[in-house]
Amino acid sequence: MKRWCLSPSIHFWFIISLCGYFNIIAVQPGWAKDKPNSQDTETLDIPSLSQQQKNNSPIPQLSEIELPGTSAIMLVQTPSGDIVPITSVKANPTEKGVEVILETNQGEKLQITNRSENNNFIADVPNAQLRLPSGEAFTFRSEKPTAGITEITVINIDANTVRVTVNGETALPTVELFDGDEGLIFAVASTTTAMQQPQEKPASETPPAEPTAQQDEPIELVVTGEQDRYRVPNASTVTRTDTPLRDIPQSIQIIPQEVLRDQRADISSALLNAPSVRNAAPSNFDSLRLQVRGFFSQPTLNGIKETNGLASNVGPDLTGIENIEILLGPNSVLLGSTSPGGTVNFVTKQPLRDPYYFIEATVGSFDFYRGEVDLSGPLDDEKKALYRLNASYRDQGFFTDLSQTRNLVIAPVLSLELSKNTNLTIEGTYKYLEQDNYNLGLPAIGTIFSNPNGDIPHTRITNEGSLDVTTARIGYRLEHKFNENWSLNNSFRYGYLNYEGTGVNVGTRLLADNRTLLRTANDSNDRYRDYRLTTNVIGKFTTGVIQHQLLFGIDLGRLNNSLKFTGRAAASIDLFNPIYGQPVGAVTFELDTNTVTDELGIIIQDQVVIADNLKLLVSGRFDTFTQTNTDLLTATETSQSVSDFSPRMGIVYQPIPPISLYANYSRSFEPTIGQAFDGSEFEPTRGTQFEVGVKADLNQRLSTTLAFYDITQSNILTDDPDNPGFSIQTGEQRSQGIELSLTGEILPGWNVFASYAYNDARVTEDNSIPVGNRVQRTTPHAASLWTTYEIQGGNLQGLGFGLGLFYVGDRAGDTGNTFEVPSYLTTNAAIFYKKDGFRAAINIRNLFDVDYFENAFNRLRVSPGEPFTIQGTVSWTF
Repeated sequence: MKRWCLSPSIHFWFIISLCGYFNIIAVQPGWAKDKPNSQDTETLDIPSLSQQQKNNSPIPQLSEIELPGTSAIMLVQTPSGDIVPITSVKANPTEKGVEVILETNQGEKLQITNRSENNNFIADVPNAQLRLPSGEAFTFRSEKPTAGITEITVINIDANTVRVTVNGETALPTVELFDGDEGLIFAVASTTTAMQQPQEKPASETPPAEPTAQQDEPIELVVTGEQDRYRVPNASTVTRTDTPLRDIPQSIQIIPQEVLRDQRADISSALLNAPSVRNAAPSNFDSLRLQVRGFFSQPTLNGIKETNGLASNVGPDLTGIENIEILLGPNSVLLGSTSPGGTVNFVTKQPLRDPYYFIEATVGSFDFYRGEVDLSGPLDDEKKALYRLNASYRDQGFFTDLSQTRNLVIAPVLSLELSKNTNLTIEGTYKYLEQDNYNLGLPAIGTIFSNPNGDIPHTRITNEGSLDVTTARIGYRLEHKFNENWSLNNSFRYGYLNYEGTGVNVGTRLLADNRTLLRTANDSNDRYRDYRLTTNVIGKFTTGVIQHQLLFGIDLGRLNNSLKFTGRAAASIDLFNPIYGQPVGAVTFELDTNTVTDELGIIIQDQVVIADNLKLLVSGRFDTFTQTNTDLLTATETSQSVSDFSPRMGIVYQPIPPISLYANYSRSFEPTIGQAFDGSEFEPTRGTQFEVGVKADLNQRLSTTLAFYDITQSNILTDDPDNPGFSIQTGEQRSQGIELSLTGEILPGWNVFASYAYNDARVTEDNSIPVGNRVQRTTPHAASLWTTYEIQGGNLQGLGFGLGLFYVGDRAGDTGNTFEVPSYLTTNAAIFYKKDGFRAAINIRNLFDVDYFENAFNRLRVSPGEPFTIQGTVSWTF
C-alpha cells in the first residue's frame, strides 16, 4: 500500500508507505511559507514499486525526489490516457476520522491533483469517471461524517474528471491519500485528531500497540444511480454515447428524478418545467399531445421510438422513469422520422448494486389514492445479477364531473454481467389504464367569452364513455467491450398496445341558443404491434493529435397498426342542464384498416476533439420507409416508399473550461403518405434548424444554458386551390426563439430549476391559413421556476420547503387565430421532512386557486385548468 499525506497545514507531513515500512519527513515552516495561492497546482511524480523493481534500481527516499521549489501541495500523477471507471464510493469510520474509498480495480492508473480553497480541500482525478457497472453515472455525498468536516462530495465534473471535495467547518482539513487494493482511499482526520502534534519520546519507551482496525461499516449508504441533484451533467441519448452536456452542440434540458419527486409530478405537470414544450391534451386525458418549439412531436423511450406516442406514457404516471430529457431541435439523425422542434425522451430506472427498498403512499384532493414500490439490489453475492422492480397503482378522480382514472404500472428490469466486458439488461413494462368520462373541453362561449346564459361551470363535461388501454413492452440491451477503445451495444424491443374506447365524444356545433351542443358518438379499437432493433458500434482512435469517437449504427423497425372505427349519431347536450346516458343513434361512418410500416436507418457520427477546448460533431443518417395500407372494407391496398438523408453538424468552443460556446445545423424529416391530384406521391416534410448558444458551469453544482434558434419546416400539406378535396405540398412554417435555463444548487440545501422560452412560430406559406398567423397553441412567452430549500443542521435538519411559479402567455386558440386563450400564472408549493429513510411531504398545486385554461383545440374545445389541489405523501427507504 502507498500513502501520501495531502494536508496543506503549516507543518506538512508526507508519508509514503513502500515495501511495508514508512518514511516520515516533517517539512519545516520555512518551506511552508513559500506556499502558492490556492489556484496554483504543482505535480510531483512518484515512481511505483513495480517500476523500480523492473529497472533493478533502489527505491528512492523522499529526500531523493526532486520537490517543486515553490509548492507545499503534493500531487501524485501516473500518466495514462485511459478513463478509469470508479464503480462505487464508500465512507467508513476510522479511529482518526473517516476514510472515503473510491473503489476501482485500476487504481494504479489514476492521476491525482489537489489544491485548497478557503476551508475546502479539493482533489481532481483527471482520468476517471464515476460509473456503475451498468454505465450509469452517480454522485456521492456525506454530510458531517466526522468532527470538523461539514461535507464530503465525490462528483463527475466532466467526461474525464472526478472531483473529491472535503469541506472543513472552521479550518482546512487534513487529508491523507492511500493507494489500497480496493482503490483510492482518502483518510480525513477529525478536528480533534488533526490538532494533535507529534511528540518526541525517549528511545527506551515502548511504542503503544497499533489500535485494532474497526469494522468497515459504512456511515452512509453508497449513493448509486443518483444524479447530481437538480443538475444532470451527462446525457447518452443525444449522441448515443455518454457525453457531458457541455460538450454537445445542442440545447438539452433534463428534468431529473429529484425535481419529479419534490414536485410529486405526473407526466403533464412535469413538462411544465420545460417552457418550450406544450401539452395540447387536457390534464386528465389518457396521453400526451406534445408540441416542442411549436411543432408536434412524438416522445421516445431510452432513445428509441415507441409503438406510438401513447405507449411510453399511457396514463399520467411516471413509475419506473428516472428522468425526462428534452432534446431541443431536429433529432432525425438519431431517431429517424421526428419533429423539427425536438423530442421528449423518457429514461427508465436501472438496477442498483446495493439493496434498495422504497415504498410510498399518497392521498389527495378529488379522491386521489396512489401507492408505489421501488425495489432493487443484487441477486447473487458477486453482484453480477441485479434487479429492479417498480410498480404503482393509482385510483384518481378529477375536478370534472363523473371523471375517474385507474392506472396500474409494473416495470421490472434484470441486469446480468455475462463476463467482465459483457452486460445484458432485460427490461419490461406493463400498463393498464381504465378511464371514465375524460374531459375534452368546453365551448369558448361561456368560458373564455361571455354567454347570455351565464358561465359554464368548469367542472362540466360534454363527452361520455370509457377507455380501456393496455400496453406491454419487453426487450433487451446487450453491451460488450472488445477493448478499452471499441464497444458494441445491441437493443431489441417489442411493444404492444390495445386501445378500446366507446361513448359520446366531442361536440360538432353550438346552436344559436348558446347552450345546446350537438355531438357524435363512436366505438374504436386501435391496436399496435411494434418491433425495434438497434445496433451501435462505438470506437475511439486518434489521427495525429486529433481524437475521434466514431459511431456506426443501424436501426430496423416494423409497426403493424389495425384500426376499427364506427361513428354514430348522438343526442345533443344542454351545457347548463346536462342529461347523461342518452342512447346513441345509427351508424354514420365505418373504418377498418391495417397499416404496416417498415423502416431502415443507417447512422454515421464522429465526435472530434481538435483541441482540449475545441470539439466538432459531424453526423448523417439515411432512412428508408415502406408503408402498406389495406382497406379491409373495400379490399384495396396501397403502398408507398419514402427515403431521406438527415445531416447534423455542430461545434463547441470553450474559451475557459466552465464556458461552452456552440453552434449547430441540423435537418429532420417526417413521411407524408398520400398522393396529389396528378398521382404523384408526396415528399417528406423537412425541417431545417440553425442554433447558437452558450452553456456555463457557474460552479460545480450550478449550470445555465442560453440558446437562439431558427427552424423552418417545408413541404407541409395545404389545400390545392385548383382541385378541391386534394392537397399540395406548398405550406411552410417558421419557428424562431430564445431559451434560457438555470439548474443546480445555489447554496447547500437550496436548489433551483428555472427556464424561460420565447417562441415566435408562424405560418409563412399556406393556401388556407392566413400567412403570418401564429401556429395554433403556441405562445410567445412561457417560464417556470421551481426552487426548494432544506435546512442543513440543528433540530430542524431535514425540513424543507418548495415554491413553484409557472407562467404561460396568450396562445392561439385555432389555426385561423380567431381567438386567444388567455395567459396565466399559477403557484405551486411544497413542504417536506425527511430523516434517515423516512420522508413526508405535502404538495399544493394552484395555491391561489387561479381560474385559467390549459389549451384549446378549437372554439368548441377549451380545457379549463386544475383548481387548488393538495396531496400528502409518506415514503420509507430501507
